[in-house]
Amino acid sequence: MTGAFRCRVARTPDAVALSANGDVVTYAELDRWSDALAGELVEAGVRVGDRVAVCLERSAQLVVALLGVLKAGAAYVPIDPEDPESRASMMLADAQVSLVVGRFFAGFTTIKVPPRGVRSTVELPAVAPEDLAYLMYTSGSTGKPKSVMVEHRNITNLVTAPNYVEVTTEDRILQLAPVAFDAATFEIWGALLNGARVVLAPPGVVQAEELGDLLRANEISVLWLTAALFHRQIDVDVSAFKGLHTVLSGGDVLSVPHVRALREAVPELRIVNGYGPTETTTFATCHRIGAEEDLGGAVPIGTQLQNVEVVVVDADGRPVAPGTPGELWIGGAQVARGYWKRPDLTEEKFVRGSWNGERYYRTGDQARKRADGVVEFLGRMDDQFKLRGFRIEPGEVENALTEHPQVRTAAVGVRTHPSGDRRLLAWVVKSGEELDKRALRRHLRAGMPEHMVPAGFVVVDELPITSNGKTDRKALPEPDWSSKSLYV
Repeated sequence: MTGAFRCRVARTPDAVALSANGDVVTYAELDRWSDALAGELVEAGVRVGDRVAVCLERSAQLVVALLGVLKAGAAYVPIDPEDPESRASMMLADAQVSLVVGRFFAGFTTIKVPPRGVRSTVELPAVAPEDLAYLMYTSGSTGKPKSVMVEHRNITNLVTAPNYVEVTTEDRILQLAPVAFDAATFEIWGALLNGARVVLAPPGVVQAEELGDLLRANEISVLWLTAALFHRQIDVDVSAFKGLHTVLSGGDVLSVPHVRALREAVPELRIVNGYGPTETTTFATCHRIGAEEDLGGAVPIGTQLQNVEVVVVDADGRPVAPGTPGELWIGGAQVARGYWKRPDLTEEKFVRGSWNGERYYRTGDQARKRADGVVEFLGRMDDQFKLRGFRIEPGEVENALTEHPQVRTAAVGVRTHPSGDRRLLAWVVKSGEELDKRALRRHLRAGMPEHMVPAGFVVVDELPITSNGKTDRKALPEPDWSSKSLYV
């Protein structure tokens, strides 16, 4: 990947590689600046395969740090500056980092990004496609985060001649995602390895009311948003999307009504639904939503990326016929090396296909592949609710809720009533002043069986969102079981 970047530098040394707060850095300047940091890391004892933590706010220095670590032959471990000290310390210890670039942590050597303009004469190591590029921590079902090992070749495939988006030297991609979230992989390397410009959003949270001005002021052409932020932006200021040629969204199920609203407001905009676990390097499938496409009740997650393979298998791990639901397995050039220091989990989740011997990542997601090769997401296999013997997919109920004109967005979950029985509830954000819960219940009953109709509706101002921009289901408020308004 560092070789691909140097090729870009050789082609367009004077083109702007990144901009932040009005400051611009050319490709040649970014190359020299990151060389200087890489030289300091090598002189500090960093060797190929080591792990170096990077804890910086969005800034030019952040990109320099990531690139410098890679040039030194190490893998970066991105730490969100907003993370609690206890979590950050756990990750630093677990990753066995050599040192930290940016923020100081007790017990670890810290290096600052050198001043711009410093030159280095230190000889840097050769970096191979199979070398580790980063460790990225994701939430684990046990409560202990697990770390995904992504290699240079995984990232290079993601952004080289992509079949899901056009990125040229004229494009500007906004870097908005937290650096510890793998959407940043696309934002940063998707720009730099294609000769485009990375525009770094100001540090901190960018509100939906502010995003439009930020996009217009920086002439952004390509934008990535999580599904939750995508929906919120459409609700608050859909005009923000004007001027973009492509918006990509994912990380959760896209709301069909929101997509329709965006298509009507900005018909020339290309909307892409991206899907992919961290273990498959940001995206594994993408769906370009057609201008006149009939989406029905759900937006497909689309077709596989270049050099990626997606297979739907049955409970015995055998491919199923088109149209048959099963578990989605992902193979090919973007499948990560595995989990850091978790050989048991790596063996469980990264498997060989019995029919061809190829390596796949078991997503734990239920899907089906249509006859035309387009994949439809059916929900998390481990997120399914089982209520009174029935299996319920939350995404299906949430899609039905947002089809109602009085509902802006919604989430569903199971809660235990004081009487001891478990009940399906919906948390609803209204689209206007009124919410006729009786009409909403009739709307749901018209399209789904009774066991999928929530027993109660909780009205909230906004759905809670995690730092990665996804709906935080654990933070949904507990219902007031004594309130009659819950049930009518």
